[in-house]
Amino acid sequence: MSNSNGSDKNGEKSNPVDAAKRRAAFYCAEKHVSDGCHLGVGSGSTIKHFVDSLAERFKEGKLKNIVCVPTSIQTRQWLLEAGLPVSDVEQTPELDLCVDGADEIDPALNCIKGGGGCLTQEKIVQSCARRFIVVVDQSKKSSRLGEHYKSLPIEVVPFGYASVKRKIEASEGGKCVLRMAKQKCGPVVTDNNNYIIDWEIPKEGSKDWSALHTRLVVIPGVVETGLFIGVAERAYFGMEDGSVCELVKPGTTNGSSTSNGETCQQQACNGFGGRIVAPPTATNGS
Repeated sequence: MSNSNGSDKNGEKSNPVDAAKRRAAFYCAEKHVSDGCHLGVGSGSTIKHFVDSLAERFKEGKLKNIVCVPTSIQTRQWLLEAGLPVSDVEQTPELDLCVDGADEIDPALNCIKGGGGCLTQEKIVQSCARRFIVVVDQSKKSSRLGEHYKSLPIEVVPFGYASVKRKIEASEGGKCVLRMAKQKCGPVVTDNNNYIIDWEIPKEGSKDWSALHTRLVVIPGVVETGLFIGVAERAYFGMEDGSVCELVKPGTTNGSSTSNGETCQQQACNGFGGRIVAPPTATNGS
């Protein structure tokens, strides 16, 4: 049985946020990944738990004939270490499903991604999938993009980063900061050998995020933005009490699990209108 109650593989308790990510990731994997699935696998700490769930079922013979297309070098390494079949978009250009995390997500399931610097490959893999599901902990929810995650990651060609910064600040306002590495001298370098600019989003309230993305990507030197607009069909939120909340894009029916779900409490789901699909864990006092 999958160990999705917040304990790590050694039986030791993880911190509450990590436990919430793990529960949501395990629920998503068990609900949506079946035999023969061609699967895009995202990046980040929540996705590590998703890989753990796939690996458990695969090794037990409960999940067969899947193919995993990673969105980063790190994810590829996790998949290989787990003994899962790995491919790429050249060999497997059409995917059934892509599952990824997010840095922020709004009630319409629009996302800001790119905190880990993998936004371009994440968007390529997502675009190859028929369905896209986001898995996060509840801290990633907001009423609008930019409410909690204050900057938008933008991948840029190194040669043009300075001109891109100037053009964005002149046309859109705010401030652009070249992301610097933590354990090396110099800027962060992506898997594509590019730089990341973090654009500190001006405080003007709501935006037409799709139009903003279009304006940004036509600037010479911009490779991709961290805006994922209108592409997610559902999201799973790991809650502090150990429950899992599902939010589904209106009109989505394929694989829906909301019909029998219990309506989320206003405080727990921040008015998102989602449903509890996995109850609180007993270890959290429920």
